[in-house]
Amino acid sequence: MREALGRLWSHRGRTLLAAAGIAAASVMIGTAVTLSYGLATGFDRAVERADLPDVTARFDRRTRAEVDRRVGSLANVEARSYRLEVEGIDFDSAGGSSNEGTIQLVPPGRRGYAVVAGRDLSADRPREVLIERGLAREWELAPGDSIDVGRLGPVRIAGVAVSPEDVAFPLEAHPRVYLPQELVRSDFLERGRSVNVVMIWARDPARLDSLLVQARSQSFGLEDLTFTTRTGVRALVDQLAGIVIALLVAFSLMALAIAGVMLGAAARADVQRRLETIGVMRAVGFSRARVAGGHALDAALVALPAGALGLAAGMLIAAGPTAGLLEILNELPAGSAVLGPLALCLAAIVALVSLTTAWPAWRAASLPPAQVLRGAELAPPPRRSRTPGGPFGLGLRLALARRARTAATAIVVASATAVMLLMLGLASFLGRLQDDPGVVGKRYQLTVALPAERADEVEELPGVAAAKPRYAVDAVDSFNLGQPVRLVAFPGDHTSFEAPQLAEGRRVRAEGEAEVGQGLVSTLGVQPGGTLAVQLGSGEEVRYRVVGVVRTIESEGRVAYVRPGRLLAADDSIDPEVAVRLEAGANRFEVEQDLEALGAQPRAVGGAGSDNRAFLGELAGVLRVVAGVNGLICLYVLVQTLVVMAAERRPTIAVLRSSGAHRSAIALVLGGAAAVVVGAALPLGVVAERYLLGPAGARLAADYATLP
Repeated sequence: MREALGRLWSHRGRTLLAAAGIAAASVMIGTAVTLSYGLATGFDRAVERADLPDVTARFDRRTRAEVDRRVGSLANVEARSYRLEVEGIDFDSAGGSSNEGTIQLVPPGRRGYAVVAGRDLSADRPREVLIERGLAREWELAPGDSIDVGRLGPVRIAGVAVSPEDVAFPLEAHPRVYLPQELVRSDFLERGRSVNVVMIWARDPARLDSLLVQARSQSFGLEDLTFTTRTGVRALVDQLAGIVIALLVAFSLMALAIAGVMLGAAARADVQRRLETIGVMRAVGFSRARVAGGHALDAALVALPAGALGLAAGMLIAAGPTAGLLEILNELPAGSAVLGPLALCLAAIVALVSLTTAWPAWRAASLPPAQVLRGAELAPPPRRSRTPGGPFGLGLRLALARRARTAATAIVVASATAVMLLMLGLASFLGRLQDDPGVVGKRYQLTVALPAERADEVEELPGVAAAKPRYAVDAVDSFNLGQPVRLVAFPGDHTSFEAPQLAEGRRVRAEGEAEVGQGLVSTLGVQPGGTLAVQLGSGEEVRYRVVGVVRTIESEGRVAYVRPGRLLAADDSIDPEVAVRLEAGANRFEVEQDLEALGAQPRAVGGAGSDNRAFLGELAGVLRVVAGVNGLICLYVLVQTLVVMAAERRPTIAVLRSSGAHRSAIALVLGGAAAVVVGAALPLGVVAERYLLGPAGARLAADYATLP
């Protein structure tokens, strides 16, 4: 240990250079681990802390006694809680206002939300309310502030709550406020009908399907009945962020691999700088094991604090963007829980640096001391060398004299370049996804809420190429009631309006056939030739024979394209919207005016829909930040290589200076050395992104969309 500390202290500049390289790689690892761990586990943390119910049922208003009688007959119920949820309430505060607010009257008992600021509701303080975190952030409200809630007038904010049952405001257009029951007058409850939401916690969550079957059997007479399970809530989150979470986790794995290569290359370069020391040690009688062990100890002493510092910096860089994304999804950040994975990463960094230092030191120590001491000499060029002359050509020769080191540096820079290009490509895809419906296979530009029989009237308008009714229905799988399914139906061939890429099988040709998204293949196991059975909100069941599998980002791939006949036969109350495809070069503004003249309000169709465009924009910004960090690390690796070369070639540079060479000539020497690395790394990075990382990312996203 004394020898190791002495060597490190005697070469302080070299030690700091090695530590900077390890810290740079650790920043990449810390950023990747913080992002991926936070996003991958945020939902589970929020569910556990909020005590989210296993099932939430919503229906028309009923008396508590009637609902309690129905729920009390169910088996496998550990606890239940009743609420009244009212929509369309006016909210007003100093930070903003909305006429689409939702209030929930909360009785004593299990809550289903977590208070993250301030305090919970209490019967002793009836003029206090809780607001959701998204509303607090968007309107800049905090505990102690005041907010006007409908006819109740101004009330005091007691705290801020998070419930992962839905995404946060403004991604969800209806802000939520939780009120104690004591705050609402009895005439507001419509003659005792004080319940339209039931939250159920199962005694055995593994038997949740049987509980849902019982609940549906007890629901006779209830109107507008819907069930939401934890699985359904997770599916909602995945619809908004599933593809990005999958790709960020993939980025993390790639970043870890690149950081490993970077650490190995930096350790090997450090051993190259110590060849003279190794030669002297062998010359005075040190054993190979002593030499290798001493250098491994040196590396560990440098890697431990440098790795810890880099991981901490990466965690701090990623913590803010990660927390912002999780807030939008109504999830909770990792906090101190990420320290465990980071500690494992630190141990891996120290082990990797020690091993990658010990092995080249062991190999160098096996050579004759005289050969090791000559390790820094410039190899003579081959007789027929085509290397240019002058300072730039000398720089090329200096870099090529260390082929292994130059190749390792080029591989590191190329790897980081490939990941940077991948991140920028994904950010570009998310940007297109906000506005371009063609990204997800949609070939129409507008929708209007009109009856199906008026589609022909819309099609006759100038600038309209075609118009068809589009039916979109949310249902659940008949065999697994916790799995949501979205049915999309067009009369006739749907590919002229929506044509997601066909991955397997064929298109729908008749009633009773369905094309399913790959999300349904993954969750339900349905395949071409199989049967898709779904229950509609009316309680009726419809079945389809699966004939094809498509790739679509809508509803996380939990989509089935069908014909509308069976849907309307099972539930004739389903209202369509009319999809409008414009002619090439048509004036969209004029078409919208003509549609308004028909009494319809046209809506623009985006790739992701209007509800989550802001979220996708924020994700694209995060990816660009990550790409920028990666680019800075690329630059550092290149600079470190030049610093090492300049330190080794001091005699050569001194001869040049003493011969009258100006600083510009020395810059050309270093530029030549850099040109070798960059000239090899850039095309290698482009090829790696196009043929390795890009296809790998596309395969990970195959359940959601086709990524070019």
